[in-house]
Amino acid sequence: MTLDSLSDFIAAIERAGELVRVRQPVAVKLEMCEVADRAMKMPGGGPALLFDQPVLDDGTISAYPVAINLFGSMSRMALALGVRDLDEIGARITQLMDLKVPDGIVAKLSLIPRLLEVARFPPRPTRGATPCQEVVWQGNQVELRKLPVMTTWPEDGGPFITLPMVISRDPKRGIRNVGMYRVQVLGPRTVAMHWQRHKVGAAHWREMAERGETMPVCIAVGADPASIYSASAPLPPTVDEFLFAGFLRGAPVHLAKALTCDLDVPASAEFVLEGYIDPREALVVEGPFGDHTGFYSEADLYPQVHITAVTMRRNPVYVSTIVGRPPMEDFYLGHATERIFLPLLKLTIPEIVDYHMPAEGIFHNLVFVSIDKQYPGQAYKVMNAMWGQGLMSLAKVLVIVDKEVNVRNPQEAWWVALNNIDPERDTRFTMGPVDVLDHSSRAFTYGSKMGIDATRKWPEEGFTRNWPTVIEMDAATRARVDELWPQLGIGTRR
Repeated sequence: MTLDSLSDFIAAIERAGELVRVRQPVAVKLEMCEVADRAMKMPGGGPALLFDQPVLDDGTISAYPVAINLFGSMSRMALALGVRDLDEIGARITQLMDLKVPDGIVAKLSLIPRLLEVARFPPRPTRGATPCQEVVWQGNQVELRKLPVMTTWPEDGGPFITLPMVISRDPKRGIRNVGMYRVQVLGPRTVAMHWQRHKVGAAHWREMAERGETMPVCIAVGADPASIYSASAPLPPTVDEFLFAGFLRGAPVHLAKALTCDLDVPASAEFVLEGYIDPREALVVEGPFGDHTGFYSEADLYPQVHITAVTMRRNPVYVSTIVGRPPMEDFYLGHATERIFLPLLKLTIPEIVDYHMPAEGIFHNLVFVSIDKQYPGQAYKVMNAMWGQGLMSLAKVLVIVDKEVNVRNPQEAWWVALNNIDPERDTRFTMGPVDVLDHSSRAFTYGSKMGIDATRKWPEEGFTRNWPTVIEMDAATRARVDELWPQLGIGTRR
């Protein structure tokens, strides 16, 4: 079943028994974060939450309920993208990449279904009434403080929109970008846009600022879950996120024209903030913000967006998330990216078998990689190749292991790695770009990285001793004890 809106997604989560409706009044300042944080730290990511009575900063009850942790479990992440297992999407991508034209008319005809699937992806204009524009605020009607925007941590600079789809357009090529950047509410009609320097939206802004042109921006909150996820995905600048969302959904995303600027927005959005950035204006202070690293990121200067209109559904739900000390909801969004983009990573580094970014590594700090090692020094080749792959260039620590190691189990990966390494021989350091949020680097966005070769060592790599065999029980004994186990009264077998 295709989920066409946020309400469809929430209803599906509730049918699955994974939604808790919070009936009591809960303040959007700090209290809601504390409740959500405790839920997210539960085994498996905890339940999705729907707060029926968000209390605004002025003490009144918001007219709009708040949904949070919708993506915060493996099952809900799969539900959001319409699959039973996230690796199914990677398999679809692998199949689409294998579009060599075969010989013979029958074989050629077999390609038609796959080509037709691709043709269904492009976003389409909405026909008839647009759900996201059922209610419209314009001009002085705009009052962002009526929205239940959360202040998550005590030292935050203010309330932040944390799960938006920020829509901009390349001024040269006209290519749309949809990114997930935090947005700080500054006043009734102004927000600060946190565009880190390596983000595509920031590149659009720099180019328009150099031209002296006013930049249109739309901030959509809530839509079909595939579109929300796609805003977080590390797609190339030339790939439209709504096109990718259509691929994930197996059906096109419907778009509508914004009312006060020349951009298209998801027709199914719950809220849309339309506005512009004036390049002649000074930058404004944004932050501090309790970030996904588990530490506060410092205040800095970012562009200010003037909101010209807020449009919404007749009965919208405001969707949000929190970030902080892991694990959090963003781990599951990141895990989806990990699984979905594995085939594309294999396209350029074919010896990769699997990779995993554990929650404690907050995406960029630690990546386990298993490879099918075929020659000496291959682990170092893979390290350098990965540091040349888009946002993987920010990875601080890469640990390379052999193909049979389950990198999705960090305990197993560390057990193998720590047994296999001679620290001086097997560790390499290099310099390069690091995450903007890395407070430990020697300079802002620049620092060192470490690669660890934890594969079995070959004679050509200077290893002349015998490599030991892993301890394993023989199959016959295991089978015999499997039969005996229920009679032993020991408990559930691991």
